[in-house]
Amino acid sequence: MISKTGQIVIGLFKEAASVLNLLFDILYWIIIGPFKGKTARRQSIFHQMVFCGVNSSVIVFFVTLFTGIVLAMQSAYQLEKMGAVIYVASLVAVSLCRELSPVLTGLVVAGRIGSAFAAELGTMKVSEQIEALDTMAINPVRFLAVPRFLALLFMLPCLTILGNIAGILGGFIVGTGSLHINPDLYLQTTFKYLAIKDIYTGFTKSFVFAMIIALIGCHEGLNTKGGAEGVGRATTRSVVISFILIILADCVLTALFYFTKV
Repeated sequence: MISKTGQIVIGLFKEAASVLNLLFDILYWIIIGPFKGKTARRQSIFHQMVFCGVNSSVIVFFVTLFTGIVLAMQSAYQLEKMGAVIYVASLVAVSLCRELSPVLTGLVVAGRIGSAFAAELGTMKVSEQIEALDTMAINPVRFLAVPRFLALLFMLPCLTILGNIAGILGGFIVGTGSLHINPDLYLQTTFKYLAIKDIYTGFTKSFVFAMIIALIGCHEGLNTKGGAEGVGRATTRSVVISFILIILADCVLTALFYFTKV
């Protein structure tokens, strides 16, 4: 049992070291300048931005919209007993901007985009296209991982903004339609208690989540082994690991913001 536990711990450390090594490689190539006279690389980044952001906007919108609706209905059930139904507006807005919108958006993108990264790069790995890039003196990290990393780092905060708006809209629909709150009063209450720190807290989380999703997806794809079965295994691992790390990072960041009174 001790030997097995040691093997697991050592494996986790090796995996973490490999992911950190990939992060340093990506940062190195970003600093060196992947844009320098490389139109094709810029187009690749824009293509990934459309794939990561625009194509994910619909599902993020509806997930956060329905979350805002459910949150408004559930909170109204309790607040109505205390005669404080109007505070549904602020509760929905603050909860979404600080916590729910970045986390739900991160999980949706991890399931959709992180798995796609792992599957695409894993297929290239098992079909020896990665080795072909090495043969042509093209660095795979610079050519494949950097555009995906930059695209997701930019688009996930944008999707989080969309999630904030959609969630507040969901609460507005319930508040004005079912709870019969005056629309102007609902909006005034929403923005009265929604502080700037609530917004940048969610923004900070979205940047961290974007790094996690891109790194895990690219790492699992670039280290795929075992043919088609290995591609499926890498895709599953990328989603599971991303989910776990997103929840863990959310817990750490929430505790950091809470105890530092940020």
